Amino acid sequence: MSRLLVPALVTALAVGTVLGAAAPSASDDVSRVARAGQWQLGALRLPQAWRTSKGAGVVVAVLDTGVNARHPDLAGAVIQGPDLTGVDASPHRWGRHGTAMASLIAGRGHRDEQEGGVLGVAPRAKVLSVRVTLDNGDPQRVKLRSGGRNALARGIRYAADHGAGVISMSLGGGSGAWEGSAPEEEAVQYAISRGAVLVASSGNDGASANRKNFPAAYPGVIAVGAVNRRLTVAGFSNRQDYVSVVAPGTKIVTADERGSYVVGDGTSSAAALVAGVAALVRSAYPSLSPYHVRQAIELGTRKRPADGHSPAYGHGVVDAVRTLRAAARLDVPPSGEAAPERYFCQASPSSRGPVVAGMVVLVAAMSARVLVTQRRRRRRGVT
Repeated sequence: MSRLLVPALVTALAVGTVLGAAAPSASDDVSRVARAGQWQLGALRLPQAWRTSKGAGVVVAVLDTGVNARHPDLAGAVIQGPDLTGVDASPHRWGRHGTAMASLIAGRGHRDEQEGGVLGVAPRAKVLSVRVTLDNGDPQRVKLRSGGRNALARGIRYAADHGAGVISMSLGGGSGAWEGSAPEEEAVQYAISRGAVLVASSGNDGASANRKNFPAAYPGVIAVGAVNRRLTVAGFSNRQDYVSVVAPGTKIVTADERGSYVVGDGTSSAAALVAGVAALVRSAYPSLSPYHVRQAIELGTRKRPADGHSPAYGHGVVDAVRTLRAAARLDVPPSGEAAPERYFCQASPSSRGPVVAGMVVLVAAMSARVLVTQRRRRRRGVT
């Protein structure tokens, strides 16, 4: 039996508030309303982070339901990859969830990012669309053919082989398959070995079954939960030991596949935003390994749990500015290479004092020892 993947946010999007009528392009008024509703831009401190990086040169693979590259906020941002579902695309139901996630990652807004529209976390990055599942409500879901078997695993490998520095997976196990699969786990490890950073939504049934969700639970994947405007964990966000971090995931404005906008809740949005933050890091510090990118994201959080980690918050709420600073500290040169000057300037004034004092004491002790030795030798007649 083939495995069906259920996008973690698509139900919320399907019942979300649509901003503007379906049309080839959204009006300027509607696009300005959409931009005004993007509260996550401030919560993640993106305007400050963009002084360092906007994601240029990074490809983020969006493994989802497909992306509508004709949306005005995604013009020039989308690379169309394969459809691995084995199901013909319905002209009326295609790419709703994937378009939404792509806009959160690399949306360019209107008029060179300045006026209205959805602005993604990494507006200079590219998204590689790989269709691995269908939107909720798509009648084709019941007609999935064998061609869709292991679509996610195949999609991960395709993305890793086609230059994706980050792989975003805002989806989870469906049809009762919540235990994961060997092909998917192997694909995850393959992608990491190729240098890709993998991000996934933690799941949306935290208020009920709170099931372990894959691909988020695979080792090496950055699993993301959702918080509201108060930076409090949303009730629907899964609470599991595998949760890495949390990010905005309620009342999130996204691009709609019909050319307008929609508002929804879910850990899908949170995961897409963190994938964008990972793209900022990959652009600014391309030599960092997937492990160090993840470490920077976790070290750069705020509202951190008292014991360092909790099933609800993970390591805390993602902060793009703090993440980039942590990445700068982790971006050390390989052994044997000369370190850039900035690596000698990272110690704080409070840490330099003890180090200097210790060196002075050490030099004084060595000098005293030399003097004592010389005196002893003179007494014995040794020169």
